Amino acid sequence: MMTRLAILCMLAVLWLGACSNPVNEAAKPGDTLIRLADSEIRGLDPQKYSDLSSVRVAMEQFEGLTRFDGSEKAVPGLAESWTVSADGLTWTFTLRGNLRFSDGTPITAQTFPRIWERLQAPETASPHLSLFAVIEGISAPDNSTVMVRLKQPSPELPALMAHPAMAALPLHIIAAKGDGWTSDRPLVTSGPYRTTDWRLNDQLHMTANPKWHGAPVAIPKVIWRPVEDSLTAMRIFMSGGADIVSNYPESRHEWLQQRLGDAVRGGPYLGSYYFTLNTRTRPFDDARVRRALSMAVDRQWLSQKLSILHSPPAYGVVPPALYGGAEAKPDWASTPVQSRRQIAREMLAQAGYSPQNPLTFDIRINSSNEHRRMAVALAAMWKEIGAEARILNSEAALHFASMRRGDFEMARSGWIADIPAAENFLGVHVSNSGPSNYSGYANPAYDAALAAAMAEPDPEKRVARMQEAEAILIEDAPVIPLYYYLTRTLVAPRVQGWQDNPSNIHPSATLSLSSNP
Repeated sequence: MMTRLAILCMLAVLWLGACSNPVNEAAKPGDTLIRLADSEIRGLDPQKYSDLSSVRVAMEQFEGLTRFDGSEKAVPGLAESWTVSADGLTWTFTLRGNLRFSDGTPITAQTFPRIWERLQAPETASPHLSLFAVIEGISAPDNSTVMVRLKQPSPELPALMAHPAMAALPLHIIAAKGDGWTSDRPLVTSGPYRTTDWRLNDQLHMTANPKWHGAPVAIPKVIWRPVEDSLTAMRIFMSGGADIVSNYPESRHEWLQQRLGDAVRGGPYLGSYYFTLNTRTRPFDDARVRRALSMAVDRQWLSQKLSILHSPPAYGVVPPALYGGAEAKPDWASTPVQSRRQIAREMLAQAGYSPQNPLTFDIRINSSNEHRRMAVALAAMWKEIGAEARILNSEAALHFASMRRGDFEMARSGWIADIPAAENFLGVHVSNSGPSNYSGYANPAYDAALAAAMAEPDPEKRVARMQEAEAILIEDAPVIPLYYYLTRTLVAPRVQGWQDNPSNIHPSATLSLSSNP
């Protein structure tokens, strides 16, 4: 039997042949927001899953001391207010009164030290540990007060505490059911929504949490659907099968703007696109090989010719907006590309590679025409310096599972900000950052430089030290940055309250649906 999603896809293909009405709003139920994610939701436990789709769904259902509003600002969540000590090391949060999980169980201050302990527990194996490394400890002196002690000042703590990995989780359910707690329907949650049904590779249904402390949400039902192929997602949107699409083919950008106008949304995004190299084994355990490949890439051509959106070229991993607009670049960035490629050939020769012994490796990508196009372009550039790259394609879940196991040579990767801070992009490459350090990169000098940057309380000096740490990362090249992301989203006319922002955070609870778009 065909799923509703498959039927929508088929209808969308027929519709594209002869369309005159850009978006069929009547095809969607009036009380339900339909959102398309660009990958399958891998799990509902926010401490155990770090992929973007799972995090976005977790943010809908689990609330912490703070939460994000529709403009990406961290605002009071379960806490109604907070204060900071003079040295910036102790933050004191005061909870709202009468907080409850969706099953009616009280949420008290004691919940948060226990959530912190679970996050750190080896059996949790959380990929988020490095994100929270700045926290020394969390305590609850009484039922309504939570104290967060830091190892060094962190002005971005309110944004950090809005991450769902430190949200209030139903520990009373977890204690009884273990990992099976996420199978409950409805799911017991602390945020504005709760999962009522989830069919893998099809759709996840959420309804309003009747115990949430906030005002009743304007949209009582939300459906999330995974659609990895961006062209299929675009077609579903235009057939009226979705309200929000998180991605569409770059090649269709101008076409969509002409037909949909304001429904096409976009702008700078706190994200960087790069290819990760496995530094644990040959050939990428040799920094000369990694640098040679990075130097040989013509990023300007990729940005101006291959990219229709003209995404800003990247030599580093931290988006310039987090450095006040300054770009991180190596010394060789201004050298003409042909000169760089000659240097790259010499570096490969020094590493033992030649026409008789060519550098060969596999590039792993997850299913996407754009990733394939980028990998093909890179392979052509590297062929000019005597390197032979083969392209391996797999669906997203397998792709990232292979990366976590270290079962790859080179792989398509990148980073989207958890919080708007440079250390969020740099911390993933620290030697003890766990599974999120796909490359296995380990350099004590880099670790020390980033630690010094994070300990710096002065904002200007902090930025300068972050840039010093990133310079080490760029020189060692465990990743090959290519460009900084731009958002490209389709938002149906009936969706109200949408605010474009660099973090691309748009909680369903901040939106509403108009009956007359």
